[in-house]
Amino acid sequence: MHGSYLTSMSSSTLSFAPGTVAISLRSLFPSASFVDCADICVTSIQADSRRCHSGDIFAVTSGTKKSAEEFIPEALRNGAKAVLTGRPLTGLEVPQCIVADVRKAYAILCSELAGRPSQHLQTVGVTGTNGKTTVSWLVRAILQNAKRKTGLLGTVEYHNSVLTRAASLTTPDARELSQLLAEMVKHKATHAVMEVSSHALDQSRLAGTELSVGVVTNVTQDHFDYHLNLENYAACKSKIIHHVKETGTIVLNSDDPICRSFASEVNPAQTLLTYGIENEADVTVEQLRETAEGSEFELLFEGSRVPVKTSLIGIHNVSNCLAAAAACLASDLSLAEIAEGINCLDSVPGRMEQVNCGQTFTVLIDYAHTDDALRHVIRSAKRVCSQRVLCVFGAGGDRDQSKRRLLGLAGSEADQVIITSDNPRSEDPLLIIQAIAAGCETQGVTPELIVDRKEAIYRALEAAHAGDLVLIAGKGHECEQIIGDCRIPFSDRLVVENYFTSTHSDKSNKIPA
Repeated sequence: MHGSYLTSMSSSTLSFAPGTVAISLRSLFPSASFVDCADICVTSIQADSRRCHSGDIFAVTSGTKKSAEEFIPEALRNGAKAVLTGRPLTGLEVPQCIVADVRKAYAILCSELAGRPSQHLQTVGVTGTNGKTTVSWLVRAILQNAKRKTGLLGTVEYHNSVLTRAASLTTPDARELSQLLAEMVKHKATHAVMEVSSHALDQSRLAGTELSVGVVTNVTQDHFDYHLNLENYAACKSKIIHHVKETGTIVLNSDDPICRSFASEVNPAQTLLTYGIENEADVTVEQLRETAEGSEFELLFEGSRVPVKTSLIGIHNVSNCLAAAAACLASDLSLAEIAEGINCLDSVPGRMEQVNCGQTFTVLIDYAHTDDALRHVIRSAKRVCSQRVLCVFGAGGDRDQSKRRLLGLAGSEADQVIITSDNPRSEDPLLIIQAIAAGCETQGVTPELIVDRKEAIYRALEAAHAGDLVLIAGKGHECEQIIGDCRIPFSDRLVVENYFTSTHSDKSNKIPA
């Protein structure tokens, strides 16, 4: 049943029909004001005018490029009967509810309409510039291995604990987020793990969601096209702390200086758990050994220790294992359960993911698209590679231009550098590539510039010899490339596999008999 009902009723939840819940905006938002009505009781809300149906209320959320007020006529044509807005609007013949923060009110209302699903789950939210996906997958693996039915929301997929579908955003829109959490409750999940992007925190998508555990992996430069500077970006990341329930747990990376600074924002009633490899922390490691097949280490917490083996490659993934371990300790799992869960996760799509086609050198695909992430994966590759590291990478168009030179600086640590297209979008890909190359050249490195990404990957594979490692960075799990307004099917993994199976490539001298 759809509809917004105009009424002066004061109860916050009203039953209109079996399975339908109506929310009184006057009761839910006592400080709100109303135009042309005493109250609005809502059974369905939309922030996308195209999706409005008869009787919906339309949330006039501010956009980054256009004001949502421009879309009110479309929303009304599609059946919206009221609007949720940040200021009184003239020329409208439908009721209005005026609130101080529309995005926050929208998210809270979405949660209410879905039955406040986060209150029926143990929820773990993971934010940070790098590592969100891997930490989330590790937490899910640990919980599932310990027989906790767990859902997952993140960059790669949305999983309601029974069914999986491809993700549209790292953190869904508030309406979809609440609906997905409600699906988990319906399927009797006990836990939910979600990646939380800086955009989601800035746009209050989690305003109606209560976290049991909040994890911050690190804060380095990213999304400055949106946040403008590191101070704003870090402030957004710290907001996750305020979405964690009063008696919840905050997990911070003691090896990251900005994460350490967030400790001052943790409330006295909340529990703070730190993890780290280099600095003192609650959850840490000893006897660390890295190989091309993964890492082995001892996991330490409160005087107890347990051996851990992971197939995830690189010391940054050891740090991710520690973050996941801390989150699961906060969920009352034992060290033994955590070690077993880490060991059972073979790989994470597009995160130091190996492509093995019988070649005598290693091929890894990774999502690294910030200078910090690229530097970490190259250094990890060098520690486990007996010969050279060849790196193929680029940078996205219509995004933070200031990080392109930084990516070049990071990429210059590879033994052979090939710069190519990522998702150029509306920009000239060659200009993006040249901006990255400028960073390499400051380090005395002359990269190869190949605009066509498939050609660039083929070039690296052709140049590789036994014992080398080819790292293809930037797109990870993605299965399309955005060029102009077109989304073209493209997978780094499939390109590699096609290279070794295509009839025109001759790698017989490098593939064992």
